[in-house]
Amino acid sequence: MAESRAAVGPDLSRVCLAAIRALDAPAATLSLVADGGWTWAVGDATATGDSLEVSLTSVDEQVLGTLTVTAIGARLWTDRDREQLEDLAHWAVTELALDRALTTAEADRLAWRLAVDAAGVGAFEWDLVTGDLRWDARLLELFGLDERSFGGTIEAFNERLHPEDLPRVTHALEHAIETCGEYVAEYRILMPGGGVRWIAARGRALASRPGGEAVQLLGAAYDTTAVQEGEARVARVLESMPTAFFQLDPVTWRFTYVNSQAERLLGMTRAEMVGGVIWDLFPGAVDSDFEDRYRYAAETGEPVSFDAYYPPPLDAWYEVRVWPAPDGLAVYFLDVTARHVAQEELDRAARRGHLLSSVTDALAGTLDATEGVSRLADLLVPLLADWCLVTLVDDPSRSDWRRGLRDLGWAHADPIHRDTLSRYADLRLDAMTDASYLVRALHSTTPIVMAQDAAGEIADVLVPGEARDLVRELDPSAAFIVPLPGRDRTVGVLSAFRGRHRAEFSAAEQALLVDIGARAGLALDNARLYAEQRDVSEALQRSLLTEPPQPAGLRIAVRYQPAAEAAQVGGDWYDAFVQSSTATVVVVGDVIGHDVAAAAAMGQVRGLLRGIAAHSGSAPADVIHGVDAVMESLRVDTTATAVVARVERAGADLVVGWSNAGHPPPVLVTADGRVTVLAGPDGNDLLLGFDPATDRHQHTATMAPGATLLLYTDGLVERRGRHIDDGIADLVQHLGELVTAGTDVEDLCDGLLERMVADRPEDDVVVLAVRVDG
Repeated sequence: MAESRAAVGPDLSRVCLAAIRALDAPAATLSLVADGGWTWAVGDATATGDSLEVSLTSVDEQVLGTLTVTAIGARLWTDRDREQLEDLAHWAVTELALDRALTTAEADRLAWRLAVDAAGVGAFEWDLVTGDLRWDARLLELFGLDERSFGGTIEAFNERLHPEDLPRVTHALEHAIETCGEYVAEYRILMPGGGVRWIAARGRALASRPGGEAVQLLGAAYDTTAVQEGEARVARVLESMPTAFFQLDPVTWRFTYVNSQAERLLGMTRAEMVGGVIWDLFPGAVDSDFEDRYRYAAETGEPVSFDAYYPPPLDAWYEVRVWPAPDGLAVYFLDVTARHVAQEELDRAARRGHLLSSVTDALAGTLDATEGVSRLADLLVPLLADWCLVTLVDDPSRSDWRRGLRDLGWAHADPIHRDTLSRYADLRLDAMTDASYLVRALHSTTPIVMAQDAAGEIADVLVPGEARDLVRELDPSAAFIVPLPGRDRTVGVLSAFRGRHRAEFSAAEQALLVDIGARAGLALDNARLYAEQRDVSEALQRSLLTEPPQPAGLRIAVRYQPAAEAAQVGGDWYDAFVQSSTATVVVVGDVIGHDVAAAAAMGQVRGLLRGIAAHSGSAPADVIHGVDAVMESLRVDTTATAVVARVERAGADLVVGWSNAGHPPPVLVTADGRVTVLAGPDGNDLLLGFDPATDRHQHTATMAPGATLLLYTDGLVERRGRHIDDGIADLVQHLGELVTAGTDVEDLCDGLLERMVADRPEDDVVVLAVRVDG
């Protein structure tokens, strides 16, 4: 007999042999055709004869092989023979399956054991009936014990648990036993030699029958000390850092971790937040920058940083940084409310400063009160008010206060209401009663505040009519009325209004309007004082600037243009008079100073020069010398520049003789446009009023028919930032062009002023032209 070679074991051989002998068959063959694992034969496997054959079929209907019995000689096979052979085939398949299962199980058990050993996993079994607790060698090793030192009971296990973790682990075990469910715990154990180790355990409680009580708890455990220590270090860092931190699950948007700083800033405990959905716990984040940026980071995997405001109850600004990570969305954030408040305050201060600067420029940029007030209204709307009115007080001494008021400036942010406001400004003063807020503002330095329903309060002090209807249409909700204080009286009133869509005036805005009112009041008062001073100075000056004579053969034209600023009026003068039957004297001078006192001093010097020249008949140099002497004698405490020129006939031509006391040089232009600057070889002489003993020089030039002599003051050629020589060069060019163009002497003066003087002259300007008839 040949034994099986391959996977067939001795048990299967005995079964098959016994079965074949029971069949009384002299020969038998058992073959596996599915995978060729083994063969087995009895007797002469090559003998021929009648055969009986059945298939070896597994329970999943796979044909594993055939079982064939062959008789040596002729044989008639009965049903009994077939049944026995089929039984034999069934046993063979069963044995084969069992053998394979055992082989596979052993391989699986070996692989599992290798994996467990590699992972350092220990197993335990707790018999809940007897109380025996069995640990394998690996688990004993994890606890630092052996079979002898471990007591084999749950009490022995509890002794090794860290006291702080014992209640939690006991609860987890009891819950698993009560529910025949899973047991999950992570805890610390006290090592025999000292120290602590972290263990993670999982298991399941099993019942003896379905629905019965648990009789056994099986499980495994492994060392997590390294993981716990790493996580503990990270947790300590996260807990100790001053930055708030939390972690989100980007799928469910639930909090998975929250540090203590985040608890403080967000106003919730981590127990309230962890596991909760951020959009439910913080609804203010929905449809905001927070949600947009969080979702963007989760979808793209890109980190984002941003600043955003969260409304009450947090009412704070946060600087947020979001990093997508494998464990979720890491969010770091700081409360930067103080920084934003400081920045907003800086911005407000910058806007306030810019507005104040603009107001000052607008009011100081013109001495026309109407223009300044109009600019003020435009500047305040819409930055501080939706609409406003500015009222000037022209004559506060009148018994009827209305006659002293004028609404000169108004502005509205909404173009639709501008015509309405304009009409209201035309009507409101006449419609106001003595109880109106404007009257109160005129008699008080304290602002008037209307916090709510300003339309009603104003309408109540207006007589029934169109003005009252218009203020109802304008419908102001809040109003702030600011008196504009001058030096000794209220010079105007600023009325600022806001609509119902806007909050009332804050304390800071009220303070700003008061500041603007103070500046506006001072500027308006200055404009009034300057205008008064200008009127006095100009009137005095013009009273001394008489019409020039028109001697035979000469045409004399003069122009006087006062400075744009009243403070610059007062020092320039001109004079022209006949000295004898053949001589005409022309003078242009400039007294140092620009005020009423300068105008008065100019009158003194002009009168002295005119009297000395007319009485003495002296030449220009002698006249100036005489003026110097008399100024010292009469103690006229002033200094001045002057050019004195005398035009007199010498045969067919005219001769001009001149002397210059520190003044810009005269200019002579011929009829064909050739221009000569009349300057002495040694320059100008000393100014009048310094030294009466100084030498005075005289120069002469010939004036042919059609020639023009031009005298002027420095206001014509001198500017801030430009040298006077450049101005004289421009004068020479313009003068030549105008004379060449055939301009008469009157138009010549006007043309020079138009070309040489800006719209706002910085100084008085005098131009005097003498033309010889051609």
